[in-house]
Amino acid sequence: MAGIERPAKALTIGVHVLDTMVRPVETIPAGQGGALVEQITVSPAGTAGATGLVLSKLGAQVRTCGVAGDDPVGALLKNLLERDGVDTSLLHVIPGEHTSASVLPIRPDGSRPALHAIGANQYLSQYLPWDELAEVDIVHLGGPEFYGGRVCEAFLRRARDGGAITAVDSLAPGNAAALNYFEAALPEIDYLLPNDEQVLGWTGASTLPEGCLQLIERGARCVVATAGAAPTVVATADSVIEVPSYPIDVVDTSGCGDAFSAGFLRGITLDRSLEEAARLGNATAAQVAQGLGSDFGLYDLDSVQEFITTQESAIGP
Repeated sequence: MAGIERPAKALTIGVHVLDTMVRPVETIPAGQGGALVEQITVSPAGTAGATGLVLSKLGAQVRTCGVAGDDPVGALLKNLLERDGVDTSLLHVIPGEHTSASVLPIRPDGSRPALHAIGANQYLSQYLPWDELAEVDIVHLGGPEFYGGRVCEAFLRRARDGGAITAVDSLAPGNAAALNYFEAALPEIDYLLPNDEQVLGWTGASTLPEGCLQLIERGARCVVATAGAAPTVVATADSVIEVPSYPIDVVDTSGCGDAFSAGFLRGITLDRSLEEAARLGNATAAQVAQGLGSDFGLYDLDSVQEFITTQESAIGP
């Protein structure tokens, strides 16, 4: 597609969560014991919420669609998204329900387990925005397993027929059965954005490139698989490339996958090559990983591009 000169219009749909992060945590105190930590903060999260927030930081015009409860957690989630420029008019509030939330004890190396309450997200399938697809450049569906493959297939087809780029990021676990939740939608997905554990688990492949190609054979047009600090794999029917991540001091990996998705898709709207878009995705994820939460960092598109230039100049030819 040609680069979009006006602000790219993005619609992110699916999972919205409010994360509470605590760091550093090495052990949970026993009984009624306590421990001092350096930082506790909250952040919008989820495959739709966090991706929309980062897309907005990178200069896209973002509406996000999903569900929240009518509780203080939902009000805070909505306010934090709006603070970073996201239009939350399609974030439906369900009376009497609590908002999806997680507590993340962050280990010193940046990894973290998660304690999660699914809350209002269990009602996501009732709120696909069928009538909100006009003049949208990107439709990003975060959590197709909540809707089902045939519904996602029809929805994404309508989006593509209207001229939108379609992207999907799943929360389904890395096992073969989980792919069944949305495999029917693969032919309508322009960019499938899983992680390495999902790809290997869904396909049973022995290597990440092999697994990505299996998903291409099943219908996805392009598979872009992140792998932590290892190179990102970008696969189409014509090529497989590996794009290195950037070396940084990791504080927290929460939201890095969503930040990558946002950076990659922003690159696509700017008419970047697949490799360049993946570099922008990796660089955006690197900004988020240096602090707590999906909303960490005061970056914009220009500063992320400057980060790429500086990093690659240091590496040399």
